[in-house]
Amino acid sequence: MSLLTDFLVVTVSQVFFFAGGWVFFMKKLFKDYEVHHLSVQLLFSITFSLSCTMFELIIFEILGFLDSSSRYLHWKLGLYAILFMLIVFLPFYIGYLIISNIPFVKKKLLMPLALGAWLVFVYLFWKIGDPFPILSPKHGILSIEQVISRVGVVGVTLMALLSGFGAVNYPYTSMAYFMRVVTVNDVLNMEKKLLQTLDVIIMKKKRIALAMKEKLQSGSGRQTSGIWGMLQSVTSLPSGSKEDIGQLKQSVDALEEFSRQLFLETVELHNMLERIEWSKTFKGKYFNFIGYFFSLYCIWKIFICTINIVFDRVGRVDPVTRGMEIAVHYMGFDVDSVI
Repeated sequence: MSLLTDFLVVTVSQVFFFAGGWVFFMKKLFKDYEVHHLSVQLLFSITFSLSCTMFELIIFEILGFLDSSSRYLHWKLGLYAILFMLIVFLPFYIGYLIISNIPFVKKKLLMPLALGAWLVFVYLFWKIGDPFPILSPKHGILSIEQVISRVGVVGVTLMALLSGFGAVNYPYTSMAYFMRVVTVNDVLNMEKKLLQTLDVIIMKKKRIALAMKEKLQSGSGRQTSGIWGMLQSVTSLPSGSKEDIGQLKQSVDALEEFSRQLFLETVELHNMLERIEWSKTFKGKYFNFIGYFFSLYCIWKIFICTINIVFDRVGRVDPVTRGMEIAVHYMGFDVDSVI
């Protein structure tokens, strides 16, 4: 293939990946929430497209698709682009958004503070590599190998944290044992309480509006001239004083906070009711079984890791290599080991 054809293939695939990231962001990640920053969705789609392109180039390398020089060129361009996004643009933009949400920060100080936050990030990012044997005499301090090595350290750490969270969160969300017993009557009763609270809030707000209107009307009616008008304005009580507006506002604030809690509880009950209905399906029963299986597997791994730490045992063969050995020697699979 020519360089132009290879460029068109990679460009078209990037457009498809960008569209897929855009749809995934809207339909899966934030399908029930309003996205206030279109730039966040754009950056997510760009990063998703670059990541998928890097994975696509690895597959092209294995299959021998596209010209080798073209693959190398697109690999270098994609690598520099995704490193720029991960180290320069995304941290700076995240810091800018965080600082812009601080109320007392002036607009003219946003860019300098965001730049300072990014410099702190770069310093911490560079210091991450100190405990690891990353520096090499073959490569300079500012070479791309130094950056990729630190990105690898951060990526492996984040993947370990996400794996640990998933191992704990998955059984909790999929097993019927952890599901709260909720009936339709519970949901209806909670919705009734929420509606009653909203009605009380509306009634109290109407009383506040009427009291303030009466107070304004009584104040305008007393504007008489002369000394008698001054004495009357001091000695007479307004008709709106029958309602304590301050106390009503405090009551409304408390009821609004209570209504928010009721709303969250109602949403939680709806979600739990949907989970109970989902657990009765074939897919729900399957995930329930998988949850028990992986719970036992996690307990076994914790036990084995404790034994290895106590008795200073070191594994000589990793699980992937061991699985390949079983597949080749015991199950008769023919694996081509030539790379």
